[in-house]
Amino acid sequence: MRRLIVLTLFISFGVAACGGGSQRSRVLIQNKGSDTLVNVAQAWAEAYKEVNSQVAVAVSGGGSGTGISAMINGTVDIANASRKMKSQEFDAARANGVEPVEFVVGYDALAVYIHPNNPAESFSFEQLTSIYGEGGVAEKWSQLQLEIPGCESDEIVRVSRQNNSGTFVYFKEAVLGDTREYKLGSRDMHGSKDVVDLVAHTPCAIGYSGLAYTTPEVKMPCISKDADSPCVTPSSETAIDGSYPIARPLLMYTRGQPEGATKEYLDWILSDEGQCIIQSKGYAPVRTVDCP
Repeated sequence: MRRLIVLTLFISFGVAACGGGSQRSRVLIQNKGSDTLVNVAQAWAEAYKEVNSQVAVAVSGGGSGTGISAMINGTVDIANASRKMKSQEFDAARANGVEPVEFVVGYDALAVYIHPNNPAESFSFEQLTSIYGEGGVAEKWSQLQLEIPGCESDEIVRVSRQNNSGTFVYFKEAVLGDTREYKLGSRDMHGSKDVVDLVAHTPCAIGYSGLAYTTPEVKMPCISKDADSPCVTPSSETAIDGSYPIARPLLMYTRGQPEGATKEYLDWILSDEGQCIIQSKGYAPVRTVDCP
């Protein structure tokens, strides 16, 4: 009898340890990278609990470069990026036996933000390069024929991002060009929200960040690429049709073709349900979707 009881307990503990034989093991997907994408990535992860309760998605930011490095090193399943991978990152991945696969999950209009006191209604690439670019002469708002209430110093307070940010890289490539570096002396913020918050409380400031981070406390002037181009206001619509000159794709990278739970999750992100979520967060979906 004693041996029968012991055997029964052993079998019971074994079945419990295996999830009763009828429950699937819970899967954890690690997702890391772009601060531009972190809010929508968290919204996707939260909504996916209702789609598949056996899959948990852990989301963290840190910048596009941080996410891409983690994907290359195998510590995350999906890297979020607001810029394309660099050639040296592809080289590092392949040296590590990894062939990254890119997914476009939405589009963003990279907005230029100024304080509501700033009377500017537009900026050209030439003006932005003079403000942000190495060798640019614009240091005072009066040099741009602007007088800003509350900005007694007249100084242009340049708000930027840290260099591991995809937003930092994309703004440089799209506006300053490949041959020009950033001017020293900017206030480099950790996240997109931090840029907008500082500009909202600093009349002398100008910054750039994803469209989804706009608030009523800041202004978004229209942007023109050159004197012959129209000045276009950032919006989901102008990001989709490509008329806004600082529009960019939002990306996810995986280590090779995704499989299993990771593939199912990415398929869902690109479904109408997932694309309606990114649209609700202020970004443009990859295609036109009919959302409730």
